[in-house]
Formats: sequence, structure tokens, C-alpha cells
Amino acid sequence: MELIIASHNENKVLEFKKKIGKNFLIKSLSDIGFIEDIPENEDTIKKNAIFKSNYIHKKYNCNVFSDDTGLEIQALNNEPGVRSARYSGENKDSFKNIELVLKKLKGFSNRKARFKTVISLIIDNKNYCFEGVVNGTIIDKPKGDSGFGYDPIFVANDMNKTFAEISLEEKNKISHRAIATNKLIDFINKKRF
Repeated sequence: MELIIASHNENKVLEFKKKIGKNFLIKSLSDIGFIEDIPENEDTIKKNAIFKSNYIHKKYNCNVFSDDTGLEIQALNNEPGVRSARYSGENKDSFKNIELVLKKLKGFSNRKARFKTVISLIIDNKNYCFEGVVNGTIIDKPKGDSGFGYDPIFVANDMNKTFAEISLEEKNKISHRAIATNKLIDFINKKRF
């Protein structure tokens, strides 16, 4: 069965192909000739994920899944949240995003945060959602050069390293996206589409 991932991110596509490619032919947006950006105007991570999968489903009438991820910081009223990639502006600059978070957190003792991923799957014209959350804290300055986004300032609970200080393989076992993806895989395997 063919399953489209509503993403242009080839690393993400490869990650999903490795995890669920046995039973499905996974195709990216590029594979189906869709080159534009899907709008991300919703006010929650879940609504954004659902919007993206619906957008492609309506256009191509296909089985599709999409994900959306955000960093929610307790002291900042769960900002940057749905705006995580564009927190400092539309150019999606990770360094400036980190800089802005650290500036806004100055003076706060509460540095609790969580990464959240929601995957929206539309299969056989029905929508299902899967959520993955990793709780942790935001440190004072970036550490590590692996990972991307806010990884250099996020330390998961029960860890003493940032997501940017651990290997991609290790992160893929414990991350918010891994948790949501595993729920998706379990669902697909149990349903036997």
C-alpha cells in the first residue's frame, strides 16, 4: 500500500521509510510532484498536523500522514509551541530561535519544557492522531553539535546531556517523534491495512 508523507524533509522521509517501509511504499511530497509549501497557520501542533495531512489528502485523494512538532516552555506560557520553527521570524533560523528563548527565559527559575510531536494519519478516508511527548528542561547556553532546532538547549528528564550531545540513533530511540512514530507503527501493524 502506498503512503505519502506530507514532508519535503528527506531526512524525515528516510527515517520513516526505515521504520514503516516494510508494509508500505513510503513516498515524499517530492516523489508525487508536490513542490509548494503547505501552509502552517493553525494555532496548535495537533491542528497543524491534521491540516497538513488533510491538505494533501484532498489534493491527491491518497493515504497520507504528516507530523508537526513544537517545543513548549512552561514559564513562557508554552511558547514557542506551534511557532517553534518560526519563533524569531519566517526564515526559520534555529540559532536566532534559541537566542530568543534564552533571552525570554532570563531570570526564570522554572525552566521546565517539553517537546511534543503529533502525527496525523489519513488512511481509508479516516483520520487518526498519535502524540509523543518528552519532558525536560532548558539549559542556560547551547551544548552539542548534533541534532537540530532547539536540541542544543533541551535536556530530557533522567538525562545529563542535551539532545544535541547524543547520537541521532540514541535520540531516535527516545525522542518525541520516535514515541509518536512507534504509536503509528503499532496502530498500522494491528489494523493490518
